[in-house]
Amino acid sequence: MPANVTCIPATKNRFTALPVTSIAKRKVAAYARVSTDSDEQFTSYTAQIDYYTDYIQQHADWEFVRVYTDEGISGLNTRHRDGFNEMIADALDGKIDLIVTKSVSRFARNTVDSLVTIRKLKEHGVECYFEKEAIFTFDGKGELLLTIMSSLAQEESRSISENVTWGMRKRFSDGKVSMAYSQFLGYEKGADGKPAVNENEAETVRLIYRLFLEGKTPFGIRDALEAAGIRSPKGKGKWSVTTINSILRNEKYKGDALLQKSFTVDFLTKTMKPNRGELPSYYVKESHPAIIPADEFDMVQAEIERRSHQGRGYSGNGLFSSKLFCADCGGIYGAKVWHSNDKYRRVVWQCDRKFTKDKELCKTPHLTEDAIKGRFLRAYNELMSDREQLLADCEMMKSLLSDRASQEESLAQTHQDIEEVAELIQNLVKQNARQAQAQDEYNSKYDALVARYEKAVDKYGKLETEIATRRNKAQQIIRFIDQLRSAPLVLTEWDNQVWSLMVEKGTVSRDRSILFEFRNGKAIKVEAK
Repeated sequence: MPANVTCIPATKNRFTALPVTSIAKRKVAAYARVSTDSDEQFTSYTAQIDYYTDYIQQHADWEFVRVYTDEGISGLNTRHRDGFNEMIADALDGKIDLIVTKSVSRFARNTVDSLVTIRKLKEHGVECYFEKEAIFTFDGKGELLLTIMSSLAQEESRSISENVTWGMRKRFSDGKVSMAYSQFLGYEKGADGKPAVNENEAETVRLIYRLFLEGKTPFGIRDALEAAGIRSPKGKGKWSVTTINSILRNEKYKGDALLQKSFTVDFLTKTMKPNRGELPSYYVKESHPAIIPADEFDMVQAEIERRSHQGRGYSGNGLFSSKLFCADCGGIYGAKVWHSNDKYRRVVWQCDRKFTKDKELCKTPHLTEDAIKGRFLRAYNELMSDREQLLADCEMMKSLLSDRASQEESLAQTHQDIEEVAELIQNLVKQNARQAQAQDEYNSKYDALVARYEKAVDKYGKLETEIATRRNKAQQIIRFIDQLRSAPLVLTEWDNQVWSLMVEKGTVSRDRSILFEFRNGKAIKVEAK
């Protein structure tokens, strides 16, 4: 006998939970997005808002909520789309029943983001309608169609990204330089489309370099710029130390350009990564007008390197800018305040390690500021007693340091040796893979070649360091010669710029004498009177 089955019809909509006979209006919102800030896209953006406002209001059974928008935002992920995220939050809070948008690609070009969001909305009874594809997400075939369309949109984004990347890399290989002028201090787009110097901003760049060479740290430069009321590249009154470091290290300020310093790892996440050799980079010399002379730029790089190799962190806050050292322990001489709260208050300079656990090793005395200045003036005047001979010696030293032909020839030969040994190793490995060999003999040959390779690489690194050191010293001598020509023959008063630019370091001994080492390599010892 057949079972007696009675059908009890549904009384509620399984998505909205409203009675099926309900005549309540659906709360409808629209989403509009354009991915660039161009005038053409702005017209499209405005048109989308007007269109969907009218479109929703024309439906008698729909209640208009609002049009959510994102302008100049990519659709590859939802992380930075504020309008989109606000709309989803409102939908999950029950403020929206239906979301209308132009197409799947307007909603999201990332397949995963698109499906995850649609499913989350569906669980909360919120439907989406994609007008171009005529897809309702509550439709049985909606998710299948949506998956296909989202995948196509993602593939389109990947293709666009690859085309843009190819175009950029072609520009790099052609040596074409572009800058983010709104955030790049000192340059603006010229009439010919190439970088041109903005003289007002360039003065700030030159000031930053000058303050650094005079001994200030990036923190000290930041404070000086803010105190002078100078605006940052973004037009703000506050400066970032990171910005100052970037300005000091950026080769574009000497008129050159290193292209493809970083690259996009994934077109979906837009994650950027510094280029550490994964892709070719391109160095373009004299690609645009320089703000900082090349020798001054190189001096700054050498000074950055010198400060980074000091035993302790460099401090440019004191008068002597971390240039005074202890002969006993190598510690830095720093300023100390004695009797800070009474009338006998005074500042003295002594080794920072004097009262540490190794104090027995450090017997150098404290010195007053006036004593240090007096000894420096005597050393300077002795140095300048025969300026013409000193200049001749410096010119000869510059010529010797500038002649790096033998080192560069040796570097090229070593590079060739590295390539040859690398090829021998590859051939040996391939041969071992193709036919059986005595593994003891193979390992012996392999180890010998690897040892030879590592020795050549080590030699190459040392030669590179030697060439860089000679280059930096040559630039230092050039700077010293320029300072020497303009400096007074006799110095009777302390000059902080002369001290910063001409002195490499001073070493204080137990007998209170100071050995001053000038940037040309000459050392003068001044005894205490």
